Amino acid sequence: MDLSNVPSLISPVVSEFLSRRHKHYIGGEWVDSVSGKTTTVEDPATGLTLATVAEGDAADVDLAVAAARKAFESGPWPSMNPIERGKLITRLAMRIEELADELAEIEAIDGGKPLAFARHGDMTQVYATYHYMAGWASKLNGEQIQVTSGGDVLAYTLRQPVGVAGLILPWNFPQVLLSYKLAPALATGCTVVIKPAEQTPLSSIRLAEIIEEVGFPPGVVNIVTGFGDTAGAAIAAHPDVDKIAFTGSTEVGKIVARAATGTMKRLTLELGGKSPVIVFPDADMEKTIPGIAGAGFYHQGQVCTAGTRIYAHKSVHDRLLEGLAEQGAAWKAGHPLQPGTTLGPLISDEQLQRVSHYIDEGRKSGASVVSGGKRIGNAGYFVEPTILANTDHTMSVVREEIFGPVICAMSFDDDDLDQIARSANDTPYGLAASIWTSNLSVAHKMANRIKAGNVWINSHSAFDSALPFGGAKQSGLGRECGFEAIRAYTELKSVSAAL
Repeated sequence: MDLSNVPSLISPVVSEFLSRRHKHYIGGEWVDSVSGKTTTVEDPATGLTLATVAEGDAADVDLAVAAARKAFESGPWPSMNPIERGKLITRLAMRIEELADELAEIEAIDGGKPLAFARHGDMTQVYATYHYMAGWASKLNGEQIQVTSGGDVLAYTLRQPVGVAGLILPWNFPQVLLSYKLAPALATGCTVVIKPAEQTPLSSIRLAEIIEEVGFPPGVVNIVTGFGDTAGAAIAAHPDVDKIAFTGSTEVGKIVARAATGTMKRLTLELGGKSPVIVFPDADMEKTIPGIAGAGFYHQGQVCTAGTRIYAHKSVHDRLLEGLAEQGAAWKAGHPLQPGTTLGPLISDEQLQRVSHYIDEGRKSGASVVSGGKRIGNAGYFVEPTILANTDHTMSVVREEIFGPVICAMSFDDDDLDQIARSANDTPYGLAASIWTSNLSVAHKMANRIKAGNVWINSHSAFDSALPFGGAKQSGLGRECGFEAIRAYTELKSVSAAL
């Protein structure tokens, strides 16, 4: 894998952006950290420094929250006509669409995602979400209620913005998951403080520049870059933040939830997953094999909904694994900006060590490596797409979220849907699942039995801005996207008037 030509692949506009000294965006101004600290961001494909950004902490969060509170209470934002607010969000969506190539390049080089995936997967979904949510700005309706107590009473509900929202992002899909949070927050009239992941802050900084260019009032959107245990923790515990939306691991999500409940903040948590993939004997293997390969290997398996637990009928198990091994071998490792790359690096050396440890643990527990299992090269943090067979529920590779391109395969030999569902549900997670079959009756019966927030039939990771997304069990609280996201950023007020 030759990475020598990487510098020449970076476009002049992105090169110029990377060379800047990146600051926080607070109250419509670009400011250094109160402490003066900075931190560096690296390219996970090479390990080289990409940029320097401000390192924020509690003092910077205090300033950002104060700016957001002022904008929510007394700026032009709360009195803005809802249609005008929607038009402003639409202008943001259109500008993101115009700059999608640039934003995708930043996302690719910062997070290790192949450029084609960042451009045609992530960015397409990002601007679609802002376009979709812009329409809700003028539709925050309550309803008239017919009370049961009798008498001359006019009763109705009002749906109002919850207030200042803290948006804490992960490193795997920075702009997609920011759009899931920021778009409904803006549509409902909230103001926000955003904390990008320390590994991937660059596209959020660029988005703040676009937000400023489009003309959002000062303080409506604020961004503090820094680390989770300082800046992120300060947002979660801040007494003047009304709402927290967090995406990340279940372990960190529990910490965020404990901090947020100190002031009874409203919570949306999208957390970890260990998604089952159920393959029945009548599945169309020409579609199933590449579909499941994508479910497990897309973005190097660093996807909360990644399909990493396969339950395949014994009649198709071997054929499926052979096909997946062929698919995995065909994924081309390279720098995300190199043409043809489909397999980028893991986000960090820490993540590489984590994934390698799980593969070793799988071997020691008796799993057989069908394909992959090794690091690729010495530069960057690349690992082969890996398939483990002969796995079972006693193994850590089956029980725990690996967050790498590692698929664990198991088989079943009967048609007892309840038993298959019990195996698939034998996990503390409940984010997603997919079912592969030509029998739609079986598909819908199984979808009803699976305990997950998202179930896909003959596809995996089928997202849409209008479709609610979130997890059951320890995979989270609440939903993003669709009208459920609007609910998450509003409070419902009941009004009763004696006439």
